[in-house]
Amino acid sequence: MRNGEQKTKITSQMATAPIPVPELPPEEWSAELGLSGPATPSAACPSQNGPESNPDPQDEPCLNWLFVDLNSYFASVEQEVRPELRGRPVAVVPMMADTTVCIAASYEAKAFGVKTGTVVADAKRLCPEIVFVEGRHEIYVDYHHRVVEAVESCLPVSSIMSIDEMACRLMGRERPLRAALELGLRVKKAIRERVGPMLRSSVGLATNRYLAKIASDMEKPDGLVALPLDVLPEALPRLTLRDLPGIGARTEKRLNDKGIYQMSQLLALDCEQAGELWGSVWGERLWHWLRGEDFAMSENEHAKSIGHSHVLSPDMRTAEKAWGVAHKLLHKAAMRLRAADLWAGSIGLAIGFSVPRQMNTPVSRFGVPTRGWHSEVRLSECQDNQTLIAALSRLWNSRPKEYDQPYFVGVQLNNLVPDRLHSLNLFDTLEDSASRTRLLATMDELNHKYGTTTLAPAAMLTAYKAAPTRIAFHAIPDLF
Repeated sequence: MRNGEQKTKITSQMATAPIPVPELPPEEWSAELGLSGPATPSAACPSQNGPESNPDPQDEPCLNWLFVDLNSYFASVEQEVRPELRGRPVAVVPMMADTTVCIAASYEAKAFGVKTGTVVADAKRLCPEIVFVEGRHEIYVDYHHRVVEAVESCLPVSSIMSIDEMACRLMGRERPLRAALELGLRVKKAIRERVGPMLRSSVGLATNRYLAKIASDMEKPDGLVALPLDVLPEALPRLTLRDLPGIGARTEKRLNDKGIYQMSQLLALDCEQAGELWGSVWGERLWHWLRGEDFAMSENEHAKSIGHSHVLSPDMRTAEKAWGVAHKLLHKAAMRLRAADLWAGSIGLAIGFSVPRQMNTPVSRFGVPTRGWHSEVRLSECQDNQTLIAALSRLWNSRPKEYDQPYFVGVQLNNLVPDRLHSLNLFDTLEDSASRTRLLATMDELNHKYGTTTLAPAAMLTAYKAAPTRIAFHAIPDLF
């Protein structure tokens, strides 16, 4: 395709190649796509306040959502900021080490087989001319906000899905198929002209956000694809199970174990069978999404977990330094917990240990021979550092002692409860709770203003420069 040539496609003509999508378990679909609420499908061409007649006199199909997906975003930003990288194979990495993995690759690198998750040593073998760039979180967030402004010069952004994805609800005259396609072209042009020519995007159009996400993945780079209702019966059976957002290798295997191998088999289920297949409401919601139905958003949804993880550099792979990193990860997670007005009902700790390479030793995706360990403890609903640190300490002391080289640490706060549903601990007085809340609010305010280590536990000193803010794939991370 010539540089600058535009690809526009409606799925009755679409290609059948697999669509790359991030692997997430079903319970994380709403966080990925911002889809939530009860399965109360609306009409095929509804307004926000109820059904309305088709504005096109020739009964042109209507669409409800426009989904923007920036192509090879991190690598594209680097090529935009550094013109000398344009046209060259580029990979963005979290650190300069052969054992880490590429977190993004330019299309020039992808042509050699380098992709997200490729170990750096393998990337060098596949593409000897590849240029590695250490990820620069602040620049990617800055360009994200520029892209949002560019999109909003055409229409309002309804939801931010991730640092490189956003969704816009179509209204009124924007919703007929031809008008929506023209709007998609305008959005793509605005991004190139207002942000930079290296920022290419793929736009998907559909009657709900889930299908619009699928449409945005069908043509990359620089694609524009619509999925109106009338083409769904022909378009969806051409997909594979892995083409659906939320279905990765593990979920696909579970579906295979239950006799579902192809999209046609999944689509043949009725709503009740889909619910039974997943064992949760997600199966029923998926059934409605794949039929183009749009859901009202629920205001009762909240994050179910908050966590951070870090791959330790070789000089940090000791028990003492890893403990300091775990402390820092908990500190960041607790600040996010309080900022979201949530309370934690449990805390989990995951550690990956580097072990000698043997015949049957598993190898992590970072190329490290590994033994993994994870444990979790229940808590009385809490937000305060003192309780969380005590629980983390108990978990840390219960780790396997036969391994002494941790290379990976992850901390996760689970079973989160919103403030409005929080139950006061029987041993807390209202005065004690209010006093602790004021103290934590003051500490968080200072840390937000002057940096996350302004007020922090002394155990974090060994990890002062470790575990910096990393690139976020499914959210816009906080700059602390």
